[in-house]
Amino acid sequence: MTNHSHSHSHGKPAAFEPAHPERFAAAKKSTWVSIIINLFLTFLQLLAGFFGNSKSLMADGLHSFSDLVADILVLFANRHGNRHADANHPYGHARIETAASLILGISLAAVGGALLIAAGLRLQHPDQVQAVNPYTIWIALIALAAKESLFRYMLAVAQRVRSQMLVANAWHARSDAASSLVVMVGIAGNLMGYTFLDLVAAAVVGGMIAHMGAKLAFEALSELVDTGLDEEEVAAIRKTLLSTPGVRSMHELRTRKMADNALVDAHIIVDPRISVSEGHFIAESARVAVLKNHHVLDVMVHIDPEDDALAKPNAHLPSRALLLNHLTQKLGDAVLPISRSVLHYLDGKVEAELFLDAQYSQDKDKIAALTKRCAEMTADDEYFRDIKLHFNSAPK
Repeated sequence: MTNHSHSHSHGKPAAFEPAHPERFAAAKKSTWVSIIINLFLTFLQLLAGFFGNSKSLMADGLHSFSDLVADILVLFANRHGNRHADANHPYGHARIETAASLILGISLAAVGGALLIAAGLRLQHPDQVQAVNPYTIWIALIALAAKESLFRYMLAVAQRVRSQMLVANAWHARSDAASSLVVMVGIAGNLMGYTFLDLVAAAVVGGMIAHMGAKLAFEALSELVDTGLDEEEVAAIRKTLLSTPGVRSMHELRTRKMADNALVDAHIIVDPRISVSEGHFIAESARVAVLKNHHVLDVMVHIDPEDDALAKPNAHLPSRALLLNHLTQKLGDAVLPISRSVLHYLDGKVEAELFLDAQYSQDKDKIAALTKRCAEMTADDEYFRDIKLHFNSAPK
């Protein structure tokens, strides 16, 4: 899937053009909606929690603030991650999204852990826990409704443009809604006389934030160390490659994630006696088929005449010039009138096809003598297994 950068009519390239304009625009819009909602909720929950004596509401306010930071990181990653490939980043900039997710994950884990510890320390002195103000439960209800609505909106956008990062961000909003629900229960318990339940709710919210952060960081780290696609997707790509006309089999298939795309390297085996151009055509057909049928950024297809995954049987063989010199010496002709030669390096030996000048075919004795010498030579030669002679002159 090669992306070509466009330029304006006056010839200068645009300062920024996303590789996937629709995905970029949708992500930008949904993220701005999330920023506005989280900014409003952060102030509302922190102020109401502080003046209403609710530690769980303040914890949820910090959760909303972490979402606000996450949204800003998403905006940054979405802009820079959608840039086209350049000299310094030949595979594109999609990993910027991954790096942003890693930073966000570590930050969330730290915030959640701090909230959990703070609530745990306060729970050691239950007699000092105050009753919360009744209006805090209404603030928690507003937060719950806002976050659930945000989740449904963001998930719909993410699925429409097929963005892994936006799906993750949407489910993050759903976890926020769950934390607001926990806060409501904690505040309700506190108002019913079980004052410690507000602190328990704060601890649960801290644990949820830490868990979400750790999960996000682990997934980003997995991608940065080149984790492959899941077995099901790899099997589907293998099936696509093997169904390409001209592909006999394959002995290596490697994949690695890159944001919501993947990179694929494949070694396919074709008929060893076809031309280079036909081999290239088969490889290109296989590449296009994978790009068309799978969510893949690029495919590198390597053509093999035989399975060389475990051993390299032809590594010791000399190059063309040395082989033809060896052939001429062995056959005894000072100048062999070869117009063209095709060499097949297969299973540790060479099979040669020699196209001889037309005048050579007039002398039957010469043909018989040369054919015999070829047979004798290939019986025990260190390089050649077989030599086929063609007496009709081929184009140079």
